[in-house]
Amino acid sequence: MENTLRENVAAIIGATPEEIPGDANLVYLGVGSLEMMRLVTKMRRQGITLDFSALAADPTLDAWEGHLREAVQ
Repeated sequence: MENTLRENVAAIIGATPEEIPGDANLVYLGVGSLEMMRLVTKMRRQGITLDFSALAADPTLDAWEGHLREAVQ
């Protein structure tokens, strides 16, 4: 799941998954609120509930992967 999240974010910003440091601020890399909402919606369609406000509050892959791990437990 975490790789899928990284791949989705990479597609949004036009990078490869390996190019995105876990602690990079994704907003600075080009992930806006609309892209975050689309990502949340896409994950919900896969049965994973992520909280948009939690993602927006700490927009790094490390934080998002933590939220993802919690959501799938």
